[in-house]
Amino acid sequence: MTILDTPAAAGDGAQAVLDRLGTVVLGQEDVLRQMMVALLAGGHALMEGVPGTAKTLSIRSLALALELRFGRVQFTPDLMPTDLVGVNMLDELKREFVYHPGPIFTDLLLADEINRAPAKTQAALLEAMAERQVTVDGRTRVLPASFTVFASQNPVEYEGTYPLPEAQLDRFLLKIVIGYPDHDAERAILDRYAEGFSADRVESYGLAPMMSAAELIGLRQAVAAVHVEPAVRDYVTRVVRATREEPTLALGASPRASVALFLASRAEAFLSGRDFVTPDDVKALALPVLRHRVMLTPEAEVEGQTVDERLNGLLQTLPAPTR
Repeated sequence: MTILDTPAAAGDGAQAVLDRLGTVVLGQEDVLRQMMVALLAGGHALMEGVPGTAKTLSIRSLALALELRFGRVQFTPDLMPTDLVGVNMLDELKREFVYHPGPIFTDLLLADEINRAPAKTQAALLEAMAERQVTVDGRTRVLPASFTVFASQNPVEYEGTYPLPEAQLDRFLLKIVIGYPDHDAERAILDRYAEGFSADRVESYGLAPMMSAAELIGLRQAVAAVHVEPAVRDYVTRVVRATREEPTLALGASPRASVALFLASRAEAFLSGRDFVTPDDVKALALPVLRHRVMLTPEAEVEGQTVDERLNGLLQTLPAPTR
């Protein structure tokens, strides 16, 4: 029997991957779960956290557990689109141009410090994220079906950065905020290093593949079959529309946000072992889905309010379906 033989087995298989990842990346259970939600929903994730909070380790471990190719690109101000998508180079022996693929041709791509790249390079990544294809010299090349971008950015350092445009932010299914682990988890990290673990050595992770890329695609198909009742769909719509009516928000979420919250909620329900979505699934993913799609008014910023606080306030005031 494989993990795809029954819906319950498929959900258990995805949860088993999460449990195993939790033994490598300590103290970041919510982050790992949201990463899995993005992957199962077929979306991309923007990861915001200070250096040293296991962003690279999390993505590399996820690739190992799912037997996916892992690629990492360090975004810098001089990074050109061809450095990302590849370039046609003249082969003097064949007397013709030969395409040399860039690092974007992978399964899980870590776009490290994405906000340090110039607009032209960000635009090249936007096409890949939106269409899962790249265009070089007028020819379009398709990316792998499992292609997923996990982009990172530092929330406290802005010198030499290029703010991501709203159009690109909107292409990320989730914005995952990574905090510090608690005391016990941070102490356990030191124990692991004392036992020989090192984030620089993949062999020290103790991770073996738990499923294949083909099985991941099968899981996505199972997620797409998760049922969402009309009342819950209406709740998703009301949550997103409420961001446009909130006076402390200068920019509300677009209809794409409704779709994103719908897709993410199905993946959350699937990970919880259910074939139907509840309002609690919607609430659990509302902040990661919406926080990068809305903008505070200048007055709210001056008062020290945060986007997460305002979104939580909306969720508390909106009545959820009880059935």
